[in-house]
Amino acid sequence: MRLLFSLLLCLALPALATAADPVLYRPVQLDTGSGVLKGSLILPRSERPQPVVLFVSGSGPLDRNGNGPGARNAALQRLAEALGRQRIASVRFDKRGVAESRSAEPDESHLSVERYVDDLVGWIRLLRADPRFSKVILLGHSEGALIASLAADRVPVAGVVTLAGSGRPIDVVLREQLAGKLSPAGLASAQWIIDQLLRGTPVPEVPKELLVLFRPSVQPYLISLFRQDPARAFAGIHAPALIIQGTHDVQVEVDDARALQRAKPDAELAIIAGMNHVLRIAPADFQAQLPTYDNPNLPLARELIERVAAFVARSGSPSTGR
Repeated sequence: MRLLFSLLLCLALPALATAADPVLYRPVQLDTGSGVLKGSLILPRSERPQPVVLFVSGSGPLDRNGNGPGARNAALQRLAEALGRQRIASVRFDKRGVAESRSAEPDESHLSVERYVDDLVGWIRLLRADPRFSKVILLGHSEGALIASLAADRVPVAGVVTLAGSGRPIDVVLREQLAGKLSPAGLASAQWIIDQLLRGTPVPEVPKELLVLFRPSVQPYLISLFRQDPARAFAGIHAPALIIQGTHDVQVEVDDARALQRAKPDAELAIIAGMNHVLRIAPADFQAQLPTYDNPNLPLARELIERVAAFVARSGSPSTGR
């Protein structure tokens, strides 16, 4: 009898542990009609509808967690997990053409800002129709801040968080980033290519040293991106907004955050001392920061979690968010 009781107890323990888990982790997907996008849901157990944060990752082949080639820092995954511990639901998804959503668009020449915005609008509508959620808050990281701003102008949301989002046209930022990193001839070629793309003119022949940035297959996306003005898009948001920027971000500057606030003066601005682009407290020097780009175990900046959680709690109302 004692042995039987012990066996029954052992069998029951996993079920008890699962039932007691305060947070559920579930796959989620969106059928866009032109491909299925895959994502992850973090859902704290609750008998009441709860707010959900919809994450939008940054530029290039970054997945739902903020990871990409040579940069596995899981910044967005860690932020979503931290919010889950504060009883805030979240959804992260792979953009079309990336990771588990690659089959939705395997040809990068078909990608555009407009398609990304359409996809995000689809996710918003999916979550707004879900009775488990009381309101939807967008959180866009880096280029994802622009996508979130554009989507928020099309469908109601309860709030928008821009995290390391540019406040200037991306062609301007790109020119700055390339200055000093290329040879004089390479920089002149890059400036000329950017000028052509700004006019909407593809450049079929690209110097070898610039192919990774301006390969012909990515030029349609760049043309669509260069048409955008992040500050103007942000100004069009009608929902409450929070701008978060780290002082040690070597990819986006504090001045970008201030430009966004000038565009939408009622937006909150949070400048986090020492935080870098992958949301960790790090030295100001980029070379010293490099280890943070490929280490998912480093803690996030604590103030970041606190700011986002507080904004979610007070942004919009259930009626506004739906």
